[in-house]
Amino acid sequence: MIVFSNTTPFIALSAIDKLSLMPRLFNEIYVVFEVVEECSQGGLIQVPPLQTLTWVKCIKSKPLKNKMILLELDKGEKYTIDMACQLKADKVIIDEKIGRNMAEYLNLNVIGTLGILLTAKQRGWISSFSVCVSKLQDKGLYYNSNLVKRLAQIVNE
Repeated sequence: MIVFSNTTPFIALSAIDKLSLMPRLFNEIYVVFEVVEECSQGGLIQVPPLQTLTWVKCIKSKPLKNKMILLELDKGEKYTIDMACQLKADKVIIDEKIGRNMAEYLNLNVIGTLGILLTAKQRGWISSFSVCVSKLQDKGLYYNSNLVKRLAQIVNE
């Protein structure tokens, strides 16, 4: 299974000490070097160097094939989505709405941080979906409140 991830899911899951959910769910995650660079820039939330994680496969991006369609996206999203298309990825982990919309438009199967947390709750890997989302929000990450409510209802929270 080929799974690509953009930057924000690494930041979000690192913020609440749940980064280990990614390899548990997908075994191996592909990232383009643009995402490695974005994660290494630092900030309020520290992400471990992606190249040191045994379950992260860092790859060099190829020239963009969908340049015009992806024009509005930041560098990490643009190359993540394009490489996912080029390598026919099974899934792309991306949170930003415009990026998700573009990935879906290009027929990619998309999941985000909330989807990872929802699956983790359904599998009994975390005790509460809502508590995790609340912690994300406390760290300054924003998620649509209606979406959060709908997902929480799925796991009876």
